[in-house]
Amino acid sequence: MTTYAALLRGINVGGAKKVPMADLRTLLAGLGHTGVRTYLQSGQAVFSSDHGDEDSLAAEVSRAVEERFGFPVDVLVRDHAYLRAVAEACPFPAAELQPRQLHITYFSAAVAPDRYADIDQAAHLPEEFRLGDRCLYLYAPDGVGRSKLAERLGRQPARGLIATSRNWNTVLKLVELTAEEE
Repeated sequence: MTTYAALLRGINVGGAKKVPMADLRTLLAGLGHTGVRTYLQSGQAVFSSDHGDEDSLAAEVSRAVEERFGFPVDVLVRDHAYLRAVAEACPFPAAELQPRQLHITYFSAAVAPDRYADIDQAAHLPEEFRLGDRCLYLYAPDGVGRSKLAERLGRQPARGLIATSRNWNTVLKLVELTAEEE
């Protein structure tokens, strides 16, 4: 049995794409997953499963959400080992930062460095970003809401990738929640 986190992109933001967490838990349990829990209202669910891989589980959850709620939602599914490895590989001194200063964008596949080659990182200092294993680490000392670099990164075309971001508190909580079932 493997424990996963499902990251739903763009739900419960500004009154759009409403997915009540109790309904999401029921939906995931109905798909045969166990130990289903949700975290916050912004689209994180943790569950255990002994069938499927991350991509097939993501497709299954995405399909079920669209059937149940009537709108498409991009979903990424990642296991505990991956989530822990991403947190441990953080290139910024996470222990010294406030959670609002550090964000991780998870991608559905690896991102080639040339995707962001036209961004002059020095022009955005003290804000910085680094690519990781199917993720991007963003350090924004004044918070992501005021970040010019985050705005610039968001304007880069996705080119068929699913991308969804989480703040450092959520990153660490998902590592913790997925570890509980191991």
